[in-house]
Amino acid sequence: MKAELCNVFFVSLGCDKNLVDSELMLGMIQEHGWAITNEEDKADVIIINTCCFINDAKEESINTILEMAEYKKSGSCKALLVTGCLAQRYQQEIRQEIPEVNAVLGTNSYDRIVAAILETLQGKTYENFHTLEGLPEAGHKRSVTTGGHFAYLKIAEGCDKHCTYCIIPSVRGSYRSVPMEELLEQANELARAGVKELILVAQETTLYGTDLYGEKSLYRLLDELNRIEGLHWIRILYCYPEEIDDNLIAAIKRNEKVCHYLDMPIQHASDEILRRMGRRTDRRRIEDMIEKLRKEIPDICLRTTIICGFPGETQAQHEELMEFLNEMEFDRLGAFTYSPEEGTAAEKFPDQVEEETKLTWQEEVMELEQEIIFDQTKNRKGQIIEAFVEGKLPDENIYAARTYRDAPDIDGYVFLSGADTQLMTGDFVNARVTGSLDYDLTAEIIP
Repeated sequence: MKAELCNVFFVSLGCDKNLVDSELMLGMIQEHGWAITNEEDKADVIIINTCCFINDAKEESINTILEMAEYKKSGSCKALLVTGCLAQRYQQEIRQEIPEVNAVLGTNSYDRIVAAILETLQGKTYENFHTLEGLPEAGHKRSVTTGGHFAYLKIAEGCDKHCTYCIIPSVRGSYRSVPMEELLEQANELARAGVKELILVAQETTLYGTDLYGEKSLYRLLDELNRIEGLHWIRILYCYPEEIDDNLIAAIKRNEKVCHYLDMPIQHASDEILRRMGRRTDRRRIEDMIEKLRKEIPDICLRTTIICGFPGETQAQHEELMEFLNEMEFDRLGAFTYSPEEGTAAEKFPDQVEEETKLTWQEEVMELEQEIIFDQTKNRKGQIIEAFVEGKLPDENIYAARTYRDAPDIDGYVFLSGADTQLMTGDFVNARVTGSLDYDLTAEIIP
């Protein structure tokens, strides 16, 4: 099949780290001369980049594969390819139970996507599961799918933490940092293409460089990224609290483009639960780090994630968590029920918590956080803010935007009015907060 006649439909599931892999695959596909289509029934090739981090993600991935498999019967699809975490974890099951799948690629093999398409279009099956060492071949252009005004930069692959609930080390391998020169090349290319906000991601960003340079080097990377012309914001996600050090805090303070925002997943506050989770910290050290961050960077916005209903968790430990969250008053928070994952240590722990209890505890955590955030947004009335325009709501003649306190897709918005001229997505404006709408703000643009 000639390149110009091949239409590819691509589905990317799961986290932003998986999205970066998807964007790299899309770039390779387009470099080869194939077209990307948004219509499943007209696609010659369908690719699903899967996730399996928790049970819900696993089910979504399986259901999507089965849904897309139908287009081999009712549409133009000649080849169905499955990549990503579910493919890595359940490669044999996919091949045996879903015969419509023509190719399966592991998490460290996404750079073989063009070879996989070529093979499957010739009626062959294809699989590639490169060992979970090193990194896929660099140098490919990405096809950014986030709108072009912001983009994710994956600075490392894998994880060495081996938390008892997490499957990631099994499907992504040990921690491997992307060389700094490659990251700077990617960041410069993204900035030249119009990206204004760069969001650093990895399973854990705080350990960046330890395997390559013998020390935590995120602070050095921030110094270099801050020099890139065109970037306006640099945001850091997935910082483990026990790994945040003085060098990183100082880099956040001295580099004006680095947002005073940290995503710091703690998962719980009970020392016993943290120990059973395999976390390498305790409540006291978490509290000390939060206190230090707020002292050194008074306007810092702290986001965290919590797991509710971990095996063996008691009502008393849940109440201890609630007390902690009430005291810490995180600016942003996501709560998830524990999902027993096949192949993890926690799956076999005794005293698994009933699903109904997990959901009740999750609801209580989120209700508490809602009260905290609603109070915070009300107290912001009158403040002057910098806002990053995301788009316009034409019917209401207002713009949706974000502040440095809001990561895309997970945090809130600020709704802007009073624009004298047409604003474009990616513009930055100053505005005065006029009110709040639960998690969101309203503001008037300052001429």
